[in-house]
Amino acid sequence: MKTCLIVDDSKVIRMMARRMLEEFEFDVDEAEDGRVALEACKERFPDIILLDWNMPVMNGLEFLQELRKLPGGDGPVVVFCTTVNDVPHIEQAIQSGANEYIMKPFDSDILRSKFAQVGLIE
Repeated sequence: MKTCLIVDDSKVIRMMARRMLEEFEFDVDEAEDGRVALEACKERFPDIILLDWNMPVMNGLEFLQELRKLPGGDGPVVVFCTTVNDVPHIEQAIQSGANEYIMKPFDSDILRSKFAQVGLIE
């Protein structure tokens, strides 16, 4: 079973995303900020990370930059999922190692489409 780590400070977003991903037959873990997510990744890398940008403690971009420095940290697919939608932020995310970008709010069809684009579901 493929694994996904949802990293978002909103419990509601994590809950909604979890439901969608479990329907896609993913094993799902959650983290409320980048620091918690980084510790989880040090124990086990997920196949894909659904990542919010704006979070306390460690934001999504800081997390992504630290993740990519870890041995094996280039392995997980990272999909930013955020309300930050201007071109400079998107470029910065991609340059830092994000694979895709989803705008909030999102639905099951959008999530399925992005996960298909990165090759994790059909």
